[in-house]
Amino acid sequence: MGAEYNGAMAPPSPHSASASVLRERLRGGSPLLLDGAMGTELERRGITSTLPLWSTHALLEAPGIVREIHSDYVAAGAEIVTANTFRTQRRTLERAGIAERARELSTHAVALAREAVAGHASPCWVAGSAPTLEDCYRPDLVPDAESLEREHGEHASALAQAGIDLILVETINCAREGVAAARAARATGLPFCVSFVCDERARLLSGERLAAALDAVCALEPDAIAVNCLPPAAVLGCLPKLAERAIPFGVWANLGSPSADGFTRSDDCPPERFAELAGVWLDAGARIVGGCCGTTPDHIRAIFERRAAMESGSR
Repeated sequence: MGAEYNGAMAPPSPHSASASVLRERLRGGSPLLLDGAMGTELERRGITSTLPLWSTHALLEAPGIVREIHSDYVAAGAEIVTANTFRTQRRTLERAGIAERARELSTHAVALAREAVAGHASPCWVAGSAPTLEDCYRPDLVPDAESLEREHGEHASALAQAGIDLILVETINCAREGVAAARAARATGLPFCVSFVCDERARLLSGERLAAALDAVCALEPDAIAVNCLPPAAVLGCLPKLAERAIPFGVWANLGSPSADGFTRSDDCPPERFAELAGVWLDAGARIVGGCCGTTPDHIRAIFERRAAMESGSR
């Protein structure tokens, strides 16, 4: 299946809306529905996602399944599809001996997402994932300032050149990496969102307060701020910190927990319950909602239906 890719970038979908329309949508109208997990969804469908490459294995071995997952999220109602670039940075690929393929694989991932949204009748945006350079759950491994600036800059540039609509700086565990990644995203001129992973005390995994981290990145004028890859129970403490800033905010929580092998999915929160929780985030003013590790197209479809019910007043 890997032979499908010929190295060319897929052209933007005729239904892909512009950055200006995206920014307008963030400020008003119906909240945006983000897609759900890629890595754990690949595993659920039988595709190897071991470290260090994790979901990048599928770009090399099963690109058709990546496209299928994107298509399933679009069919479920997602309006933002996140390209499978979570682990296409040079630093990660170097551990597998393929560092020179970083830009190629980022472009490949964006092309697959573009193909998935191309035939959809409603506007869909393609986001590029820009996560931590090291383990999202290990703030002690965050690189030095020079490496952060250089490597986030390289990844953001690759995403922009591949033709994404926005950059999701996500699963960030300390303020200084958030600032470096935000600076790199801003340099592209594209819309961008900066999202932190927090605990139930509204503190980053580094121990820093979410409020202080938000202040640091808001100085760079992101189009949105968010929290992601945290348990739904931890979201409530973060909502006031997000809502008190004059910037659109989002939430995409996880279902499960990190483990030595990557991430362990949990089925304890079925789609209907997850959608109820998303309704709380929407009530608090969230402009982007979706799912992170452990969620499926069924969870996104349930949020889509919940949002529709809320907007019709029938809850």
